[in-house]
Amino acid sequence: MENKLKHLEFIQLTISRMATNSFIIKGWAITLVTILFTLLSSNANNRIIVILFIPVLIFWLIDGFFLSKERSFRSLYDHVRELRTDDKVDFSMRISNFGKGKNNWFCSIFSKTLSIFYISLILLTLITYYLIK
Repeated sequence: MENKLKHLEFIQLTISRMATNSFIIKGWAITLVTILFTLLSSNANNRIIVILFIPVLIFWLIDGFFLSKERSFRSLYDHVRELRTDDKVDFSMRISNFGKGKNNWFCSIFSKTLSIFYISLILLTLITYYLIK
């Protein structure tokens, strides 16, 4: 039982690290869009609006990556949690078997939480751009 608890702690630390990375990515996305708006507000050009969307899309993809890894580690956590005997715990952190279905990168990019955040950021960017223009 002791090995199982220790293994679950290792996995939980990794899940926490992925969640922290996702939070930091969201903060950087908002910060970068704000900085670009500040720099580009004096030069309101229709072609420049594309520059504002490139970092948002890049951060969306990176955030989807971290969410997919977090989901895979949560699946690993559930797998280890359901083990019955202590001798089956091998302290493996391999998630290759758990990266399918909703845990894959594409599904994570279009998850509810990421879609709501990044689509609202894009909409706010468009609204602010047209208000400045």
